[in-house]
Amino acid sequence: MNGRVLIAAGSDSGGGAGIQADIKTVTALGGYAMTAITALTAQNTLGVHGVWPVSPEFIARQLVVVLDDIGADAIKTGMLHDAAVTRTVADVLAEKASAVPLVVDPVMVAKGGAPLLEAEAVGALWARLIPAATLITPNIPEAELLAGQPIATTDDVLAAGRLLLARGARAVLMKGGHRAGDEVEDWLLTPTGARRFTSPRIDSKDTHGTGCTLASAIATGLAQGMTLPMAVDRARHYVLEAIRQAPGLGQGHGPLNHGWPCALPSADR
Repeated sequence: MNGRVLIAAGSDSGGGAGIQADIKTVTALGGYAMTAITALTAQNTLGVHGVWPVSPEFIARQLVVVLDDIGADAIKTGMLHDAAVTRTVADVLAEKASAVPLVVDPVMVAKGGAPLLEAEAVGALWARLIPAATLITPNIPEAELLAGQPIATTDDVLAAGRLLLARGARAVLMKGGHRAGDEVEDWLLTPTGARRFTSPRIDSKDTHGTGCTLASAIATGLAQGMTLPMAVDRARHYVLEAIRQAPGLGQGHGPLNHGWPCALPSADR
């Protein structure tokens, strides 16, 4: 296995998103996945039916024992739920893994609309985690909340992304899956410029966990020594095919096929 990826995120009992999607993704791309579970959810393709938070102290213990023993080549955060958890994760990473690439997926709202991040946690995210992140990966609703402005056009996307950079983000992947059109258009913005990534839009309801999956795939690429654009490019290809080959499970937003690339080379694409 090539690349140790430590993930701090919530559990999805339906297996399509969260820690379950993260582990599948990292494994499919040839990495080694480790976890610090931040919350348990009762969840299926129809939505989130309950959340049981894990205490900040136990989240910290999970992170510390893994980092002290196994270490990490990249870290990814997903659902952090509240301000105390966000600050706890930030504290441990600052002490134990400040030089490790960090991908922050600012999970705020579930696919079905259920809130997954308490309002006061947004301030902690901005103050502690976003400035430390190698990359943040907001979708359009999340970017609107983080930037405090509506996003409708490509110009809006770029303006919001640049605002996030100006407020302290090092790099931003503005995901375009929530926008209309025959193509999905994502923008990677860094202080040195912007790069556009496009792919055909697949007409599918089986898109549960795409954000978790994409962020973990990018983190895996970084753990394997890829540049940020290379990691984003491979991750987008992985997610596109995982949607295309989705198994069609459940009555709502179904899961992806995380296991499709069993023989995909891990670091030479």
